[in-house]
Amino acid sequence: MKTVNWGVLGAAKFAREHMARAIHEAEGARLFALATSDVEKAAPFRSFCPDLRIHDSYDALLADPEVEAVYIPLPNHLHVEWTLKALRAGKHALTEKPIAMKAEEIDGLIAARDETGLFATEAYMIVHHPQWQHARALIAEGAIGRVLHADAHFSYDNRADPANIRNRPETGGGSIPDIGVYAYGSVRWATGAEPVDLRAYIKRENDVDVFAQVRGEMKGPNGRFTYQAMTSMRLFPRQEVIFQGESGLIRLTAPFNAGLFGEAQVHLFRNDSADQVRRFPGARQYRSQVEAFCRTIRGGAAYPWTLEDARGTQAMIDMVWSASE
Repeated sequence: MKTVNWGVLGAAKFAREHMARAIHEAEGARLFALATSDVEKAAPFRSFCPDLRIHDSYDALLADPEVEAVYIPLPNHLHVEWTLKALRAGKHALTEKPIAMKAEEIDGLIAARDETGLFATEAYMIVHHPQWQHARALIAEGAIGRVLHADAHFSYDNRADPANIRNRPETGGGSIPDIGVYAYGSVRWATGAEPVDLRAYIKRENDVDVFAQVRGEMKGPNGRFTYQAMTSMRLFPRQEVIFQGESGLIRLTAPFNAGLFGEAQVHLFRNDSADQVRRFPGARQYRSQVEAFCRTIRGGAAYPWTLEDARGTQAMIDMVWSASE
């Protein structure tokens, strides 16, 4: 497979600490260019990729004929704008979550993707992690019987960093845009279910949601089940997802930031056996995400998270906002 030249729009912390290195190390990918107006911000990237080409603007990078795909880790409110610009410039685009602030905005991205024949999607890395692939397979094969209830929890505390884009309304901050995409979208992806009734309690600070409790029902291929999710940017770090079925339970202990939060483990409890544990200590979900993206644009391989999938999760987020009013 011919190597894909990647460009990164902006020297964001997440790109610096995770995605740029994942692109650099991924099979079939080459970290080729970075757009930043501050040359000093390029230094950490060049520490592991000394030949990195630096552009002084996003537009200049998009005009680079040698760049084939771009990774977009900009603040949330800029995702749609620059994904559209990337597609119109002839670049494939992998954009950080949430790729949009409203579900209807993704319709424009789908149209642009289809019109250009290029590939664009949301950077939803968990679907590339083997723990989630394993959990999804267990549910599909009926390992716990019909799903009756799902719980998803994701919290961290960033109150000490008020300037963080996640704490600012003008940049699309909040716990729901930042981590609700995981607490909601992961259950959708694992079960094939969609929400049919939601109720929400949301606590805000400075016009940004810092706590959200969601309860309701979802409907999947095997019927309805109850659902509960909690996200917060003001609580001690916690990550956990549980699926309870007619004859067992599946528990993911580090479902979202595996490695950073702890070892990825999937526990299977059944009426007829002791706890069965699958561990995934060396999985690298960011690198796997890049490699899957490259296989898709080079050979047309099926990709596990499309814009349509992202739209479904954003529609669920929109339901949460409405349910809290």
